[in-house]
Amino acid sequence: MSKAPKIENLILKNERIKKAYNLATRIHQGQKRKNGEPYFNHVLATAETVAEWELDETSIIAALLHDSVEDTNYSLEEIKKEFGEEVSFLVDGVTKLGKIKYRGIERQVENLLKMMLALSQDLRVIIIKLADRFHNMKTLSALPPQKQKRIALETSEIYASLAYRLGMQWISGELEDLAFPYIYPKEYRWLIDNIKEKYEERTSYTEKTKPIIEEKLENAKIEVLKIDSRAKRYSSLYKKLLRYDMDIEKIHDLIALRIIVKNIEDCYAVLGVIHNNWPPLPNRIKDYIALPKPNGYRGLHTTVFFIENKITEIQIKTQGMHEEAETGIAAHWAYELSKDTKKYMDKQPSFANKRELQWINQLKNWQNEFSNPEEFLESLKIDFFKDRIFVITPKGRVIDLPADSTPVDFAYQIHTDIGNSCSGAKVNGKIVSLNYVLNSGDLVEIHTQKNKKASESWLDFVKSTNARSNIRSSLKESGKKLISKEINGSEVKIIAEDNIGVLKEITKIFSRNRVNISSINTFTNAKFPVIKFKCDVTDRRKIEKLILKLKVIPSIKEINYHMF
Repeated sequence: MSKAPKIENLILKNERIKKAYNLATRIHQGQKRKNGEPYFNHVLATAETVAEWELDETSIIAALLHDSVEDTNYSLEEIKKEFGEEVSFLVDGVTKLGKIKYRGIERQVENLLKMMLALSQDLRVIIIKLADRFHNMKTLSALPPQKQKRIALETSEIYASLAYRLGMQWISGELEDLAFPYIYPKEYRWLIDNIKEKYEERTSYTEKTKPIIEEKLENAKIEVLKIDSRAKRYSSLYKKLLRYDMDIEKIHDLIALRIIVKNIEDCYAVLGVIHNNWPPLPNRIKDYIALPKPNGYRGLHTTVFFIENKITEIQIKTQGMHEEAETGIAAHWAYELSKDTKKYMDKQPSFANKRELQWINQLKNWQNEFSNPEEFLESLKIDFFKDRIFVITPKGRVIDLPADSTPVDFAYQIHTDIGNSCSGAKVNGKIVSLNYVLNSGDLVEIHTQKNKKASESWLDFVKSTNARSNIRSSLKESGKKLISKEINGSEVKIIAEDNIGVLKEITKIFSRNRVNISSINTFTNAKFPVIKFKCDVTDRRKIEKLILKLKVIPSIKEINYHMF
């Protein structure tokens, strides 16, 4: 991977980055951080990290401006006017993520991670946020102790975990290590006092062994790019010590040797040479090339009785695997662009058809090869939660609901009794109607009324099966007979960009799903055309399936329907 230009060089060579740099300097002028440093130091450090990870020009500009909306009078609209919609989109995403607070409820971590991905919509938002959190953790000592611990816990549980899921092992480990002294101060001091000598001893030993390995591999005619060593991180070391009764002698990977070679064939050849010369420990050979870790990590690990009969872990990887282990998706980004003939500063995003990733497999699809940089960049668009939303209770609990859910769906997801007695709702502090459509990141508060019962009219707008089922049960228990409303058809209203061919794309999907269009009416709102399709569908499930298919079209901004 080519080395990324330093941020200073980018500012000198790239007019847009220079413009963003000058703007950030001006709007943050006079602002100080808690440690007394100019606030601008933080945004510059964030941009430097993003540049080191070799992200595109747009990401670097967004990193320079990532705190502008939250901490200055400069608005998102002004960013959009000066730097374009994509930069404003990334800045807005980072701003939204900054509002999410972890309340220490471990069982909520999974849903919180999903919500962060759903809110960001583009993994570059996550990467900028990780760079932002990385620098914030370096200056955490300036904050009050209570705040230090909360932010450190959030960093360890949420941001380090998210980085790990994205294959960004290095930043995940850095965040864990930066958080560790604040979460476990006594344990950290114990570790420092008891481990320093052992680290020095093992470092000296590995330095002696490198020439011996180099000679063995040279004799086997294997080209070695690099042999180095890596010390086990304090945070992961402490977790491992807890499993081994705090006995440091039982930790064999305190310092691991890392051998970097040209290709996969050489990885296995190196493993053969190592085992021919030094016997492996039983059950300690791990082939993460044939079977990568869930976050995409690849490499061969073996633990052997090494020189002086010391038990030593050896990791074998290609350069690509090593870079992936360090920066995960950012390494893929740099690799894809290095295959292109354009220079680093010519990186341009593309908004072609979106690629769907699978969270269930913890983003394992990062191993897939992409045919060009634009295709890879498009894979950063997060659309695998397009049919779900993640909203928050006043106590910080994350609730997972179907897209287009309402406060009534939310209420029933909390508890059946809260759903049945629901009388009103607040979203983000404002009173809303019970059929209000919720969005990811909304803070929802339900008002209840004693002895109130479910309303049959709720069946017209709730989206979740859970809510629908409980409303029907409640009505049945109260002796109400459901009035069967005669439905003659459906109307689908679509707000879309005025792009050539969008109407053709929409009608194709109607046709493929065997939905007959009886009429089409088009008119314009303030910004985009509005198209209304009347059709003869009387089955709610069929129309909802159709809408899910329509949402795949990138030009579509909003879809809703009603039955008549």
